[in-house]
Amino acid sequence: MSEHVAVVDLGYGDAGKGTVVDALCAASDVRAVLRFNGGAQAAHNVVTEDGRQHTFAQFGSGTLRGVPTHLTRFVVVDPLALASEAAVLGNPFELLTVDGDALLATPWHRAANQRRELARGGGRHGSCGMGVGETMAYALSHPQAPRVSDTLSRTGLRRRLAAVESDLGPAGVPLDDVVDAFLAFGRTVSIVGAEFTGRLLGEGPCVFEGAQGVLLDEWRGWHPHTTWSTTTYDNVASLCGDFKRIGVVRTYTTRHGAGPFVTEDPALDLPEGHNATGEWQGAFRVGHFDAVAHRYAVEVAGGVDALAVTHLDSPGRCPAMRICNSYLLDGEPWNRIVPGPARDLEYQEALTARLNRARPGPLIRPDDWAGAIESLLSAPVEIESYGPGAADKKLLNSIC
Repeated sequence: MSEHVAVVDLGYGDAGKGTVVDALCAASDVRAVLRFNGGAQAAHNVVTEDGRQHTFAQFGSGTLRGVPTHLTRFVVVDPLALASEAAVLGNPFELLTVDGDALLATPWHRAANQRRELARGGGRHGSCGMGVGETMAYALSHPQAPRVSDTLSRTGLRRRLAAVESDLGPAGVPLDDVVDAFLAFGRTVSIVGAEFTGRLLGEGPCVFEGAQGVLLDEWRGWHPHTTWSTTTYDNVASLCGDFKRIGVVRTYTTRHGAGPFVTEDPALDLPEGHNATGEWQGAFRVGHFDAVAHRYAVEVAGGVDALAVTHLDSPGRCPAMRICNSYLLDGEPWNRIVPGPARDLEYQEALTARLNRARPGPLIRPDDWAGAIESLLSAPVEIESYGPGAADKKLLNSIC
């Protein structure tokens, strides 16, 4: 790999970003994997050739191959969840660097997040229950919200954590226990300054690993069923001037929990090994490939240079799978979801209402799924995935 690459999901998440990142790390000499959004709610499943398996949250998906991870300032860092993940991986802290300006997720953010979602009752927005969105929201109204660099000073850290506890309410955990745990995090990980990212990018090709998907983007997703995170390439662009944009899609579209899903079809026989109904996320939903929504994702993400298509083994096992290239809305065809003005949540909420009324148009069954998706999304397929491991991937053209 001779250039930096950014891997972004063009759906609602769960398209296989982790396995794509792992394949790139297996095929090339990658300097580091940089996480550029989200936090501990990520679940990127990787299976190596020797049978090792891990579902990555905060560590990058190249970790099992010894590729370092850098958590940029855009990541919401959860020290408690990170410690648990590190223990499963054998505590590879030598492979981890963290930007000191990244926000800290605390038990109080998590508890407040869960209380808020429960209070919505049947009108849940959808949440992972990890407090990532609550952390982002709190920081918008509290300039002194705790950050990773605060874990280097007991006095400052305790003051900021006490403020979070006071503002957000109880979490069933003693303040000083959290302070001690976060100080241990600060002693263990390598906390770096803003200049580190640029230096890292200058040392060799890097892979930017996104979390969630463009259709859940905080500004471009179907409001209010979205994440408090920028899931497009925008954060990458602010960190790196020149990089290749890879968009990841499955041969069928999926989403977790509440929100519009025009092509949903519960009758599809597509058993899922790593996704299930969750207490906070809700049901794992499957449907036909939604070319309309994925084209919208490409457009609002600023375009893609290449596609990675995963689950190409699925059409052979599920003859009922189809592709949807248009919707029907009030009896009229709807072929393109028109992006609205930047950061216009009223427009996005109106889109949500329209999508809730839309139904799939004619469904097609292509002979060549990768070729059909390439044509429908107007971008070349450069990674084909037929299974969970790097050996199940075909890396085409000049991707590596």
